[in-house]
Amino acid sequence: MRTRMFVMAALAAVSLMACGGKGKGGGGGGGSAMAEKSLYDRLGGKDAITAVVEDFVGNVAADKRINTFFANADIPGLKQKLVDQICEATGGPCKYAGKDMKTAHAGMGVKDADFAAIVEDLVKSLDKFKVPQKEKDELLGALGGMKGDIVTAQ
Repeated sequence: MRTRMFVMAALAAVSLMACGGKGKGGGGGGGSAMAEKSLYDRLGGKDAITAVVEDFVGNVAADKRINTFFANADIPGLKQKLVDQICEATGGPCKYAGKDMKTAHAGMGVKDADFAAIVEDLVKSLDKFKVPQKEKDELLGALGGMKGDIVTAQ
């Protein structure tokens, strides 16, 4: 359970903050025929998110720096929850009900090095699927913003 929450929290951190300030917009651009697409759409929708999550979880499982966090994880359930979190948080139609980052990481002893490893594994997946720099920056910037809730140990 703790290990599942770590991965979910890492991606949730990425996704929950990624859409911050990116709502449907209340600007008065009357001449604009199209508003900017949601991050969900720009990422390629649920199929693309699912592919990245599949690859990301594989990267984490192979990463000896952090894979012990996931030794007892329900991997299929983990993947589905990650997809739902990212889908919902980036403006997609999915619904996720889970713990906030601080609660999810309480007592886990996540260190800076663990956080960095998760980010590296995510970047590897984003690069593999050629996620454009703008979208990658939004996701990674969001994760960095949640670091204080995730990293709880020295």
